[in-house]
Amino acid sequence: MAQFIQRFHADKSAIRDELLSGLQEPQAITSPKYLYDALGSKLFEAICELPEYYPTRTEAAIFDAHADEIAASVGRGRTLVDLGAGNCAKAARLFPVLQPAHYVPIDISVDFLRDSVDTLQQRFPAMEITALGVDFSAPFALPDHVGPAQRLFFYPGSSIGNFAPADATAFLARLAQAGDNDGGLLISVDLVKAKPLLDAAYDDALGVTASFNLNLLNHLNTVLEADFNVRGWQHVAFFNTDQSRIEMHLEAKAAQTVRWRGGQRHFAAGERIHTENSYKYTAAGFAALLERAGFTLQQSWTDPQGWFMVCHAKASGNRP
Repeated sequence: MAQFIQRFHADKSAIRDELLSGLQEPQAITSPKYLYDALGSKLFEAICELPEYYPTRTEAAIFDAHADEIAASVGRGRTLVDLGAGNCAKAARLFPVLQPAHYVPIDISVDFLRDSVDTLQQRFPAMEITALGVDFSAPFALPDHVGPAQRLFFYPGSSIGNFAPADATAFLARLAQAGDNDGGLLISVDLVKAKPLLDAAYDDALGVTASFNLNLLNHLNTVLEADFNVRGWQHVAFFNTDQSRIEMHLEAKAAQTVRWRGGQRHFAAGERIHTENSYKYTAAGFAALLERAGFTLQQSWTDPQGWFMVCHAKASGNRP
């Protein structure tokens, strides 16, 4: 029987303070997690089906082509800790080869996990499942019954790219410290490639990614009781070669003043709100980041074009 543990409880006041703090910075900024309200999550699912958005299908192809090699490298029968599990589909795809003894899907809300986990339990009745509602980007502890030995942290989707490199190192260091020296990490990362390919992946011809980004303003209106006019803004996304990252922004089409309960901000024409970064790595650069975080790369797999990489790493004992 699946167990559900909810440790994260949204603090509306803290969320409001965080958003207002970012919006009032000289360069306005919001965390990418606020892109994923109910509509934003559905729009991102649509993005994953777009021809320009290669990461989802490329990662799936790597897992399909190398499933047996991946299982041989990471070991079968592990405790599979799925970070940002969502609908659990990526982990479930690997269950037949990884054969986890205990599956621990983690997401910021257990409610989102319930239906998926219930279905998984029917498909894999012998598997122990503990669903955990926690903000895994902050320090957290796993339940006592999830022992430290044989943990395999699973972080697919190149989501590590949403962290700045220093923050990514700190986050992965916490994972290295959360298991024994046999602890493992199975992680995906998007690799540096031609700028036109990267630009198109985040600014598709149908405008789905633009809708996804612009929907943030609807979310801000709800949370902050603000009056952003979505029609007055446009989506801007590009690969910043110097920083090796995709940047997403919302740009004011004309000068305007946005008001919210207790305050306001004037935006000049062309002024932007920075909504997301997605860092891209070279294979050698990501191996070095793993090393700094206390992991040693064991094996990696890429697609034929070298666009995307899946890595297995083990905690080295050399903790930062």
